[in-house]
Amino acid sequence: MAASRMDPHERAKRLARIIVGEIVLYHKDKIVQAIKNDALFEMLEPELEEGRKYYEKNVDPEVQAHTKYFDEAVVDILVKGQAGVESKIW
Repeated sequence: MAASRMDPHERAKRLARIIVGEIVLYHKDKIVQAIKNDALFEMLEPELEEGRKYYEKNVDPEVQAHTKYFDEAVVDILVKGQAGVESKIW
């Protein structure tokens, strides 16, 4: 199935996961430091904001209005995915 014919919700979920996955891939050291310093969202604010803008630009506004796929990807990939990092927050 071509991406353009894919269910808009499935497409939005995939895009969110790809974007957050790229943030993790390219900013691993920064993420580890941020978690250790309990400042994950503050330190990654520019990257997350850029990712969110890209997501919003490329996802159907109707889908965005009724879902939180980008936020879910942040929790699943960025936060839960780093559970092995030593931190006082967990």
